[in-house]
Amino acid sequence: MYCLVAISSVKLQKLNLRDIQKLNAIQLNGPSLVMEYWTGGFDIWGDLHHVLPPEDMVSTMREILRRGMSVNLYMFHGGSSFGFMSGALADPSYRSLVPSYDYDAPLSEAGEYTPKYHLLRDLLSRYNTRGDSFPDMPALRYKEAYEPAIMYQHLSLWDALPFTEEPFRSSKPKNMENLPSNNGNGQSYGYTLYETTIRRGGKLKSGDHVRDRALVFIDRNYIGLFKHQNVELAVPDGKGPRTLSLLVENCGRVHRGKHLDNQHKGLVGDILLNNIPLREFTIYSLDMKPSFIDSLYQAPWKSLPENPSFPGFFMGRLFAYGYPSDTFVKMPGWAKGIVFINGLNLGRYWSIGPQQALYLPGPFLNSGINQVIVFEEQEGDYKVHFEDTPDLGMAAEIQ
Repeated sequence: MYCLVAISSVKLQKLNLRDIQKLNAIQLNGPSLVMEYWTGGFDIWGDLHHVLPPEDMVSTMREILRRGMSVNLYMFHGGSSFGFMSGALADPSYRSLVPSYDYDAPLSEAGEYTPKYHLLRDLLSRYNTRGDSFPDMPALRYKEAYEPAIMYQHLSLWDALPFTEEPFRSSKPKNMENLPSNNGNGQSYGYTLYETTIRRGGKLKSGDHVRDRALVFIDRNYIGLFKHQNVELAVPDGKGPRTLSLLVENCGRVHRGKHLDNQHKGLVGDILLNNIPLREFTIYSLDMKPSFIDSLYQAPWKSLPENPSFPGFFMGRLFAYGYPSDTFVKMPGWAKGIVFINGLNLGRYWSIGPQQALYLPGPFLNSGINQVIVFEEQEGDYKVHFEDTPDLGMAAEIQ
């Protein structure tokens, strides 16, 4: 018996011949497997959509097969990181990934055939030694452009707090994983709201203790943002005690590299006001689970005002008659937040791109009325669009 050994990942256009030679030297006549041949690449918020030209992919595949090697395509079928499941990179600095795992794969996120698929099918047909013809390609399902959902109700974040779990009080900041929420099991994903009382203004410093992004409020009025690149914020002076709130978002955990041992989210250390650590926090877990979204049915929603407050929840309806089809949610005019369809979290949207549409599979929809809830952090257009084509942003070839 002999074992199957894999060579290192082939991530770019050219096959790494040095790795093949090392493998052959170790196992001589043993089988060889390219464990990950990257057909594209993941995308980072604020960057471009990464693509690998089809001719480069098929050229490398041809060389792998010519050498008699086995291969695993990563990805063959693109996918979606629904909810808060998209990851992040840490090197050279923290950067979160978009929800789409389309990956410029031969089969797209929505299951569409791409030029890569047809080239691969043609190439692999030449290795069909049995002489059987390939089965016909399954027919693709129609994609639908539905009428936009008009947001007609609004619920401020602050009015939604009574529908979270009982808030937790702590002298010092506590990361989300160590909160006593979820029957003592802690919080894994979403947002965490930290509130404390201050009595003066000055300079607020986060250090490296905000993981990963925080909206900062005084008496529920937005004053600024903490993220990895900015660690200081001016707090205006005011009279008497005031409430300082930090809405901290877990933007995704690092999925590879040397930072895998440090994945706590929320506030992971002290926040300083005029170099003095803040104390006595009230902490709300906002993991945005389906049970929480369902509980908002009982919340004091109001008709959408002319100037709604942010952050807030916005409710509308999508009408899908007949057997619902796949569609793509587009959010022009919105800044950053999450889309829920019938209580299901589709993932984050963010105007900085590259991704400009969220994939909505037809099975997520009901025939007839579907509830659309948007949690928006800073600004909204109050209309959600549903189109029949994806939009992963401006493309750039992988170098």
